[in-house]
Amino acid sequence: MYLRYAKRLLTETDLRLLWKLTWNFAFKGAIAIQKHKRRLARGDFFPPFIYISIINSCNLRCQGCWVDVAAKQEKIEIDAISRLIRESNEQGNYFFGIVGGEPFMHADILEIFRRHPNCYFQVFTNGHFITDEVAAELRKCGNVTPLISVEGSEIVSDERRGGEAVLNKTMEGIRNCTKHNIVTGVCTSVCKTNLDDLVNETWADRLIELGVLYMWYHTYRPMGPEASPELALSPEEQLRIRQFVVDMRVKKPIAIIDAYYDAEGQALCPAATGFTHHISPWGDIEPCPIVQFAKESIYDDRPLADTFNNSQFLTDFRNLAATHTRGCIVLERPDLLHELTVLHGAKDTTARKTAAAELLAMTPRTSQYNRAKEIPEKSWAYRFAKRHFFNDFGAYDAPRDPLA
Repeated sequence: MYLRYAKRLLTETDLRLLWKLTWNFAFKGAIAIQKHKRRLARGDFFPPFIYISIINSCNLRCQGCWVDVAAKQEKIEIDAISRLIRESNEQGNYFFGIVGGEPFMHADILEIFRRHPNCYFQVFTNGHFITDEVAAELRKCGNVTPLISVEGSEIVSDERRGGEAVLNKTMEGIRNCTKHNIVTGVCTSVCKTNLDDLVNETWADRLIELGVLYMWYHTYRPMGPEASPELALSPEEQLRIRQFVVDMRVKKPIAIIDAYYDAEGQALCPAATGFTHHISPWGDIEPCPIVQFAKESIYDDRPLADTFNNSQFLTDFRNLAATHTRGCIVLERPDLLHELTVLHGAKDTTARKTAAAELLAMTPRTSQYNRAKEIPEKSWAYRFAKRHFFNDFGAYDAPRDPLA
C-alpha cells in the first residue's frame, strides 16, 4: 500500500507541487510542532496551526450550518490576513486552514496564496467556484490543497446542502483540480443520511480513480440556529467510522486524515490540546469554529503572539475541555461552556447574536470519546506520525478546572 501511494504521489501531481507539499507543509509543519512543544514546556502558548474563516458568505445553505452565511457579507481584508500570516510565521507556523462560508467567494483568495509562497494552505470548499481557470491558477501557486466537501448522493447532497445539482458541481470542481495535478482532498461531514453512501471501500476506490490523494471524515455536529440533531451519529456509528478509517489506512493507496484520535485510538480535541484555534470572518479569535465566543481579536493593538499567550479565556477553555472530557465539550457539556463564557464576559461572535441561547437549548450528546472502546492505529506510518506530531501534548495530564 505504501509503495502504491508513493507511486500515486509521484505520478498524479508534479514535482514542484510535491516539493511544496513536502517542504512547506510536512517539514515546516514538523518544525512548528516542535516549537509548540518547547513553548508549552516553558509555559508559553501559540497554536502550531490556525484556521481562518476569511468570509462568511456562501452559495449553499447546509443543514446544521453555524456560520451566518445569509447575513451581510463580512470578510477579512487581504492586508489583515497577510499580517496574521506574517506574525504566525514569526512563531514558526506556515500552515493555514482557509475556511468560510465559501472561501472562493473572497475576491482576493488567490492573491493570499501568491503573497505567501513560503506557506501552505488547505482550503475547505464546496468546489463550485473551482473552474478550470481557477484550478490552473492554484497549480501556478503550488502551495494550496483544496479540500472539497462531498455530502452524499445527488439527492442527499441537495438536501444536506440546500441547493440544486450540488453534487455535479462539486464533482466538476474535483475533476478540474485533479486535471491540473493539484494535491486534492475530499472531506465529508458524516451523518445519518450519508454514512452508508460514503463510508465504504467503493467510495474510497472512486476517489482514487478520480485522482484524489487524501480523504477526511468529520463527524456531524448539530450546532447553530437550525442544528438538525436528527442527523447526529450514535456512539456505535462513530466507532464504525473509526474502524473503517483504521482498516483503510493499511489497505488503500490514499491518505485518510482524522482530527479526533491519537495513535492509541484515544479521543482528543484539537482545540483542547492547543493544536489549533480559529479566526472568524470578523477577526475574533475563537477556540474552534463551533465555539462562537471570543475575548480577543486579530485587530487588537498588540502582537498576535501576546494575544494568544495572554488570553485567559482561551487558556480556561482548554483547561475546562481537558478536565471534563477527551471528546467535544460543546456536544457533551454545553452548560459548562456557557458558564465559562459568562465567567469571562466573552462576546457572542455571530451576526445573529443567539449563540448563548443555542448553547442553553442544546441537548447533551456523545462525541468521539468512547471510554474503553479505543481502536489503535494499525498503520506504522500513522502511528509514528501521531505519536510525534499529533497527540494531546500533555493537555489531559493535569488540567485545572476554571469553574471549580
